[in-house]
Amino acid sequence: MKRTVLFSMFAVCSFFAAATVGHPTPADQIGLAFHEWGTFTSIAGENGEAVPWRTYAGPGDLPCFVDRFGGFKSVLSGNVRMETPVIYFYGPRDLTATVKVNFPKGTITEWYPKAKLNHSFNTIEWRNVQISSPGAGSEFPVEGGLSHYYAARETDAAPVRVGSQNEKFLFYRGIGNLSLPMSATVSDGRVFIRNLASNPVEGVILFENRGDYRRIGSLEGDVTLEPESLQNNWAGLLMDLERILIAQGLYEKEARAMIETWRDSWFEEGTRLFYIVPKPAIDSILPLDIQPAPSQIARVFVGRMELITRAIQKDVKQAIARNDRVTLEKYGRFLEPIANRLGVKSALLDSIYSNVNRQAATCER
Repeated sequence: MKRTVLFSMFAVCSFFAAATVGHPTPADQIGLAFHEWGTFTSIAGENGEAVPWRTYAGPGDLPCFVDRFGGFKSVLSGNVRMETPVIYFYGPRDLTATVKVNFPKGTITEWYPKAKLNHSFNTIEWRNVQISSPGAGSEFPVEGGLSHYYAARETDAAPVRVGSQNEKFLFYRGIGNLSLPMSATVSDGRVFIRNLASNPVEGVILFENRGDYRRIGSLEGDVTLEPESLQNNWAGLLMDLERILIAQGLYEKEARAMIETWRDSWFEEGTRLFYIVPKPAIDSILPLDIQPAPSQIARVFVGRMELITRAIQKDVKQAIARNDRVTLEKYGRFLEPIANRLGVKSALLDSIYSNVNRQAATCER
């Protein structure tokens, strides 16, 4: 089993929007808060920077009541998958707001509740978002089976309603071609990590899927990590991640909801770097407009960069030679870029890609 280095940087995104029903009141007078979290997932190329890849979604990833853009997601190629941004509201009484998010270098592929999107699917707008007062009850849609979607509801955020659809948050996802603030390369077992941004990157963590990790914290320039520097401490890793997210502005329940949402994915087979995407980068990648203007905004996005180590390449190459489908499927949506790095093709790989594609398209419409 390979050792992996992983940095976790979490950028906390908080959104706050508000307007009283009928007669909007400035948000700074009513104390409406707007919180957002999400993940930017990428794969490091040989030069350490994010490379294009096809971003499949597996079964149970999202319930079928979530809206999807009018095409198959698997045909889209980008260097970043923007995963599960959710927007929470907190306010003292019933309010109405309009929320608009632009994604100029990407495509918005899923969303809920109902929203208006432009013809390029890079701008999404929720109009007349009815935000309930604290403690208001509401029923939310549920489908059978497991999904990454539902854990995000486990917060104290106010229920929202758009048209006839109720939810605990506004949800969207997408695929883009972005300039990320971090790069990572692997050589002779060492991981070389570089901050490409002008400001320090916070919450950097190097992770290997057996639970080995090393927290770097704030990174201004670059750092080289040895495999021996990693420690095995699952409980410590989870506590570190929660502390990082809270320090960036998320509430405790929001941080836990984010970790629970991505627990199986963040800690799956492989080696990865985690970090917090700096807020100026978030505001540039996803310009936000909330009317009326909120009194508080917190936006926290975690960067997740997959590292294709020599150990991973060896494991995949041997599995192809043995026709070992079980081992190959452990790498999930990252299998294709790993195989591309190796320069290998096979009927087995094509079969696995097709199967994942069919599963991802189950709810496409």
